[in-house]
Amino acid sequence: MNTYELVYIIQPNLDDEGVKAVDDRISQAINGEDGTIESTDYWGKRRLAYPIKGHFEGHYILHNLSMPPTAVQNVERQLRLSEDVLRFLVVRVGD
Repeated sequence: MNTYELVYIIQPNLDDEGVKAVDDRISQAINGEDGTIESTDYWGKRRLAYPIKGHFEGHYILHNLSMPPTAVQNVERQLRLSEDVLRFLVVRVGD
């Protein structure tokens, strides 16, 4: 199992329940790939450095997680398919 950081930005027009629903879907995708979320940090709604898909703000969420290296591709696929996710980045944390 490797340790990763996952940061993603959700559309700003979603309310708290919508943000939680998107976060739950991503968490289920991680858990479905035998991954575990060690911590979650909701950074809140922030201004973007540049417009993405016509949006100037977004909800930022950071997950610290552990999962097999083969699972990263499937989790990234779920993030790419979600229309509510504007951008995401998965980074492996060094040993």
